[in-house]
Amino acid sequence: MSEAARPSEFELIARYFAPMAGPAGLGLLDDAALLRPGRGYEVVVTVDALVAGVHFFPDDPPASIGWKALAVNLSDLAAKGAKPDGFVLTLALPRGWTEGWLADFATGLARLATEAGCPLIGGDTVSTPGPLTISITAFGTVPAGRMVARSGAKPGDVVLVSGSIGDGALGLSVHGPDKPAWVSALQAQDRAFLADRYLHPRPRLALSEALQRHASAAMDVSDGLVGDLAKLLKASAAGAEIDLDAVPLSGPARAAVMADPALTELAWTGGDDYEILCTASEREYSALVAAAAEADIPLTPIGRIKSEAGVVTWRENGEPRSFARGSFSHF
Repeated sequence: MSEAARPSEFELIARYFAPMAGPAGLGLLDDAALLRPGRGYEVVVTVDALVAGVHFFPDDPPASIGWKALAVNLSDLAAKGAKPDGFVLTLALPRGWTEGWLADFATGLARLATEAGCPLIGGDTVSTPGPLTISITAFGTVPAGRMVARSGAKPGDVVLVSGSIGDGALGLSVHGPDKPAWVSALQAQDRAFLADRYLHPRPRLALSEALQRHASAAMDVSDGLVGDLAKLLKASAAGAEIDLDAVPLSGPARAAVMADPALTELAWTGGDDYEILCTASEREYSALVAAAAEADIPLTPIGRIKSEAGVVTWRENGEPRSFARGSFSHF
């Protein structure tokens, strides 16, 4: 399609984005949205930007890119105990974009927006000479005073993680163009599972209310368990002792580690998990685990919070373990 034949910005909005808009978006006909939090609720706001070649491969399926762009934001809301209410989208399209690509992108985005009950309420669409860039700001609500911050962990609290760790980082290797030798040792269904975990993160929104009620601190694991725990501990001015053998791995991740035992470090530090890392007091953690089980999301204890600020003891097979690199970093 020639550039002259492309729909205008307003035609694109009407065709691909207005159908997924919620009432707060005012039909996407205005320059702003209108959110009305209920009495006794507070608004939680999070933003994430995704850049082609940095956060995803430029030739990834556009529907998967749309899904992931929203999922990483919903994961942050889930970790705060918030219910999603809507999001705004900034989409910077590079030269050479096609309407077919945009239609598939919108389909993936709308699928997760519908599943999560988080409608589009506004945004901006522009062109760029640089790579495809997507930024989403998501809004959620939480009962006043109940947002779960990173800063609430106390000595004696239990450290827990949801789901399984390492699938996203391993999935990046499985899905990417330069596949390491261990990938060929995996069965096809294991490769497909890991790639899907990288392409389609599953924000743990079903844990939101349980975190509100029982967690002392929480964040999502996006840059790697080791590095993200360090961030939580810094905010809480605390330390921790962690049993790496207790960190939950999926069956496909264990198969990868059997093929190459060095992959345990990638699993613990690589990121793209979008699971919940949280703490809870001795009195509350059993109720938190039970509530998570009711939501069909496993929540696994992996250690304890200690009083020595910034001191983390990682143990593997009972022996201290250190890491040269704790997590993914842009800088």
